[in-house]
Amino acid sequence: MTATQRIGSAVPDPTAGYAPGEQRPLASYAVLSAAFFASLGGALAAAHRSGRDIDRPGPFDLVMHGLATQKVSRLIAKDKVTSFVRAPFTRYQEASGQGELEEAPRGDGMRYAVGELLVCPYCIAQWVAGGLAVGHVFAPRTTRLLSAMWAAQAIADGVQVAYSAGENLT
Repeated sequence: MTATQRIGSAVPDPTAGYAPGEQRPLASYAVLSAAFFASLGGALAAAHRSGRDIDRPGPFDLVMHGLATQKVSRLIAKDKVTSFVRAPFTRYQEASGQGELEEAPRGDGMRYAVGELLVCPYCIAQWVAGGLAVGHVFAPRTTRLLSAMWAAQAIADGVQVAYSAGENLT
């Protein structure tokens, strides 16, 4: 046994016992989290170095970006047409209505962790919101236009669902 193996075996795994019998790729989650924060931090540092204003959005932008984040997150995580993006990391389960699919992550390690990220609209929302925040700093007018488009689509989705529910009452 080498010295490195003795040292490695003497250090207990702090995550051991976290989720017995469950697949929890904690190291892959850590890599994804680090990638998110490194990308966001790097973009904001670059904006600061370039002299761009880094200011919090106003209430209107916050609501619009919030609606856009919700819509884009569902497009990434659930939409039938975007399933080609998720396919390398997920397994189709069933259609779930309003043009959406249910999928499950597949594989091991990073592949599984990316699959979990891509099928969870709540999980991917952080990435989408981060992208909109960076866009708001570097290209605020374009980001507002895109956010308005996706916010309008989110509102239209709600109206479509309400209309369908109203039709079913008659």
